[in-house]
Amino acid sequence: MTSKSRLHIPRPSARPGEAPDFSYLSLSEAGAVSRPATSATASEAEYLAQNLVRVMDDDGIAQGDWIPDLSPEQKVEALRLMLLTREYDNRLQRAQRQGKISFYMQSLGEEAVSIGQGMALEAGDMLFPAYRNQGLFILRNTSLVDLMCQCLSNTRDMCKGRQMPVMYHNRKGNLFSVSGNLATQYPHAVGWAMASAIKGEDHIAASWVGDGSTAEADFHYALTFAAVYQAPVILNVVNNQWAISTFQGFAGGERRPFAARGQGLGIPGIRVDGNDLLAVYAVTQWAAKRAREGGGPTLIEHVTYRGGAHSTSDDPTRYRPKDEWQAFPLGDPVERLKKHLVNEGHWSDEQHEALKEQLKETVMAAWKEAISYGTMTEGPMLDVSIMFDDVYEEVPQQLKDQCEELIALKGTLS
Repeated sequence: MTSKSRLHIPRPSARPGEAPDFSYLSLSEAGAVSRPATSATASEAEYLAQNLVRVMDDDGIAQGDWIPDLSPEQKVEALRLMLLTREYDNRLQRAQRQGKISFYMQSLGEEAVSIGQGMALEAGDMLFPAYRNQGLFILRNTSLVDLMCQCLSNTRDMCKGRQMPVMYHNRKGNLFSVSGNLATQYPHAVGWAMASAIKGEDHIAASWVGDGSTAEADFHYALTFAAVYQAPVILNVVNNQWAISTFQGFAGGERRPFAARGQGLGIPGIRVDGNDLLAVYAVTQWAAKRAREGGGPTLIEHVTYRGGAHSTSDDPTRYRPKDEWQAFPLGDPVERLKKHLVNEGHWSDEQHEALKEQLKETVMAAWKEAISYGTMTEGPMLDVSIMFDDVYEEVPQQLKDQCEELIALKGTLS
């Protein structure tokens, strides 16, 4: 008698009320994974997609071939940027709960991805972020006030009220607009990288998506174009274990690591501890050097954990254990870098607490200035007539007429 095929339904390892279980994660010891030459082929580097590049061990001591050449001052700056990102997140999360903004998305637990990678890239490199990469904007000196005003949709909103909160951009900082449509930034990054190569420049592109977005068609289009044309691009998958309420297994994470997705196309993949800033910096530096030398694209999977809700519209206690983040075996990226610096004698608990207080004051001062330009409920408000701007090079007459009618209507209502 032949057995019948069965439909497989991926299931998370634990649900609310159950003990967290991360036994499905394949982990490597710190320093255990060797670093190949940047000229290594995808087949020669295949082990990087199956193992996990880690630098800091449980005691915060750096181990192995991937230890980056970062000074103590650079590491302290990385810690400051991660703490600033977290404090910024905390302020905006509270603002949403207070009704000051309509929506927000934290990067809690994922700060090392943005800060570690951003520090390893050059100012001329073009970044195509996702909606949990606020650290990239902070790293590239985007004003906190400007970021806050975008979320407030007020009179200083960089998007003039036309984008939902957290969809930032920074043209001067080479940061493309955040897109709410999943994975659209991946083909954009590849196209920009192809153009850079055509022009003979040595600037590269980098982009980020979540684990769930790897199921989008844009992800596969981008990998195909990057592989065929050997585009100088770094394509990142931030595997934070959850795509809103959907466990990463639904995007194929049960079968093989996301880093292995490029193997069939000849793209090297690296699976890295996304909560280890030193490891994130090192693998990004490796991939960037490879791209600048004409080696083509690299796919990097950052194994991390989304510490908070997917957004302010989400309640994670309905689909995962409340204490799951505390049980995540790769820990908190901020605490891990702090421990590393303390063990090396470059930091202390007292300095850490003083820095946190200083950053709270910095963020609060920025918030006070931001709300002076208006909130959702308090003026001043955006001029509605700007809806006619930035659409046509030459505004059609019918739109000019409508704008005049709107201005006249505003005059009668005021």
